[in-house]
Amino acid sequence: MSTTPPRTGGTPAVGQAARRVLSDEPRRAPFFASAIDGAPRWVAGVLCALQGALLSLLVLVVPALVAYVATSADPSNEGVGWLRSVGVGASLWLLGHGVPMSVGGVSVSLVPLGVTALAVFSCYASARRSGVASGSGLGAGVAAYVLVAVLVALGVGVGGGALALVVLGSAAVATTGLGSGLLARPEAPAWREVSRPVWSRVPAPARVGAAAGALAVAVLVLLAAVLASVWVLAGRATVTDLVRALNLDVIGGSVLAVTELTYVPNLVVWAFCWIAGPGFAVGDGSRFAPAEVVAVPLPTVPVLGSLPTPDAAGGAMTYVPVLVVLVGALVGWSVHRRLHATRARDVLVALGALAVTAGAVSALLVRLAAGAIGPGSMAVVGGTPWVVAAAVAGGVLLGASLLAVPADPMVRSFASRRRASRTVPGAATAGGSSAAERTPAAEGSAAAEGPAARA
Repeated sequence: MSTTPPRTGGTPAVGQAARRVLSDEPRRAPFFASAIDGAPRWVAGVLCALQGALLSLLVLVVPALVAYVATSADPSNEGVGWLRSVGVGASLWLLGHGVPMSVGGVSVSLVPLGVTALAVFSCYASARRSGVASGSGLGAGVAAYVLVAVLVALGVGVGGGALALVVLGSAAVATTGLGSGLLARPEAPAWREVSRPVWSRVPAPARVGAAAGALAVAVLVLLAAVLASVWVLAGRATVTDLVRALNLDVIGGSVLAVTELTYVPNLVVWAFCWIAGPGFAVGDGSRFAPAEVVAVPLPTVPVLGSLPTPDAAGGAMTYVPVLVVLVGALVGWSVHRRLHATRARDVLVALGALAVTAGAVSALLVRLAAGAIGPGSMAVVGGTPWVVAAAVAGGVLLGASLLAVPADPMVRSFASRRRASRTVPGAATAGGSSAAERTPAAEGSAAAEGPAARA
């Protein structure tokens, strides 16, 4: 006897939609509802830009305010107001956007690439978190960021032609950060689809070569980061002595450490110039290169104690630029694998695009990491862009040519036909054309027609 209780109610319907239950109780608003829900998309872009600008600005202004509060009791700082400390942090923020900073009547134009990276990342994180992927959102965000930068510049006394640098630098930072952040949104289209109208007009060999050139620079920057780390470890004793010579307190040491961290990416680019061969300068008349190191008296800045010494140059270090050729061979293999050549000259077009891209990106990096950090000899800091670009472009082109050209099947086929035409001059096919002039397409069609003719 079954112990199952009798079924009550109607038979449940399968596949039917659930009934809507009407109630007189008012619906509650979502807990996380926002006052801007349903606002135009450009509003979200403006808010993302404001958030990114303020975050990166506060990272520099807050330590300056802390240093002011810690030293306000010092009689020597009696006439210094807190607005001046805010101006120092804001000027350093603008310097990261390419706007020269005046320190004691001396112009400092060496861009702290760490500040630039911080501003780009702040915009990226803000847009990725709360942005809306749209053209109006990006345009409004860039405009808002530029407006904030202009207001900050006017607040610290920047005027005249320097405002043009404020607009250009802040627009470049905002476009890079906000654009990449919006493209990382779930609803955003893929970058390949967005850039299709541009790259689809470029021949395939040139696209493959440009991608390989960017890859070559990325690998060289990675090697430069490793080399810069070795320099810092090797010069840690000198850096420690310089810090002790400054006799700073905890607050002063922390502010100095934050400031020097913003220039660590510059040190990596200088190591990039070292690997390329031409090297870089820190002071007029100095040279830091694998072949030789010629140093001049430097200011008491701890990070400069990690620069290579004369013992680190010459001898086996002279062959360091061979790394550029090896990296060129590596990306040359990438060209060989990715390029589907239909003509023998396609590989030459790809190699030309590789060299041009590697040289152009290298020149941009070196230019961003060069400038002035003081008067006199300190007005020359960094590498020479066109010299480093020529060395990188020539090195990667040589390495890629040594691997990509002999390995390309079209080049080998063209060379074999040339040798055959020289061995049997005047040899002609049934159609009257010489064997050297037959294209791969004609040979393939002839091979396909052969079995059909025999059938």
